[in-house]
Amino acid sequence: MTPRPTSETPAGAAPRATPEQRASDRADLLAAAAGALLVVLAAVVGTVIQHANGSLHVNWPPLYASWFPHVGPGTPAALLVAALVVLYGPALAARLPWRALLVAAWAASLAWTWSLALIDGWQTGVARRLTTMYEYLTVIRRFDDLGPALRGFTGHILNNAPDHWPAHVAGHPPAAVLTFVGLDRIGLGGGGWAGAWCLTTGTTAVAAVLIALRALTDESLARRAAPFLVVAPAAVWVGTSADGYFAAVAAWALALLALAATRRTPSPAAAALAAGLLLGLTCYLSYGLTLIVLIAAAVLWLARTARPLPYLVAGAAAVALAFTLAGFSWWEGYRLLVERYYQGAASVRPYAYWIWGNLACTVLITGLATVAGLRHTALAAPAAVRQLRPSAGPHTDPVGRLVVLVLAALAALLIADLSGMSKAETERIWLPFAWWLLAACALLPVARHRRWLAAQTALALLLNHLLYTGW
Repeated sequence: MTPRPTSETPAGAAPRATPEQRASDRADLLAAAAGALLVVLAAVVGTVIQHANGSLHVNWPPLYASWFPHVGPGTPAALLVAALVVLYGPALAARLPWRALLVAAWAASLAWTWSLALIDGWQTGVARRLTTMYEYLTVIRRFDDLGPALRGFTGHILNNAPDHWPAHVAGHPPAAVLTFVGLDRIGLGGGGWAGAWCLTTGTTAVAAVLIALRALTDESLARRAAPFLVVAPAAVWVGTSADGYFAAVAAWALALLALAATRRTPSPAAAALAAGLLLGLTCYLSYGLTLIVLIAAAVLWLARTARPLPYLVAGAAAVALAFTLAGFSWWEGYRLLVERYYQGAASVRPYAYWIWGNLACTVLITGLATVAGLRHTALAAPAAVRQLRPSAGPHTDPVGRLVVLVLAALAALLIADLSGMSKAETERIWLPFAWWLLAACALLPVARHRRWLAAQTALALLLNHLLYTGW
């Protein structure tokens, strides 16, 4: 196995590489090249299919985007943030006090995501994103009377239903649209406030993942992951879609569960209950995010405890009960969503393409550094899986615990892929899983972190400057 960097290795240092380390670097580059090749193949094959029959329903396969080279007001700031994180991120992540690191990571992620969004300008990049015909803000007035709106919610899901919901409202449980109804009720109505809400809350996922990593693995690995979480290419979509907000809610549910399970909080029961409430909210923000329970199960398994489970279930059940009593049936909504899904583009989008085209989207939102990190994950997986056996006792290897978390996220993503309910647009839909895949970058050699961070920032900058993303 590739030698793992020690906690004594200074971040950003470049000691003389051994033959084994040089071989590992070459293998990492090959893995990254394979990821890049997957993206190229998805682009070429997808373009051929789209030009032949239009069945993909995307303009720039595999992304829901259009070719649109441009610069904008956010360009200078994005370049500056990228340079600062590449040059100073690893060292600061290694040296800052822990609480200061959490604040700094969120602030840097906020600056990175805002600057990327503003490359398209305030109106196009932020204020108008959630006001298109597919989005939540178009139906705010239909929720002036919440009771009837919730009781009749499922009656408007199908395309042939009277006054059917736009695509994103129909495609999610009502907690998604109710978030924007709530913002409107407190005087923060309109696309500008909605965009700012999603962007600002979405970037807090960085802090949530760091907290979970520290609790479940160790502080050293969490610190190594921090710069990669800050400048994730996923920020291109965190700043332009409600799915960034959904991802943050899911991340905080898992972070609180990790604190409760490892008892790194003064009140584990309260943390577990809060985790359950957020987990329940996650499931009522997006049907597909029920797969987050796989990562939650991994958290409990790694902590070797079921003590938080009653509180977790109680919190999630309270959310479910509230929506049920309000008149919304999650199961009925999901059943009708599946029918609505195949009333639209999904009925012609080819499963044979998207089953691997979606994975190319994942490469684009997590970056080539994550692909290389997943190579290290695969190398460490056999030992980590052996640790899963009850007879193995408590998990003592932090790398093994990190590997289990990453594998759980990967399993959730692959199940979503195989389901066929995520054909295209996964660059935003899979953001909640992407944050945990990015944690694999902590396994990369510390001496190479700056190079990989440069690759991550370059990818995000190219995506945002060459394409106009649909979400």
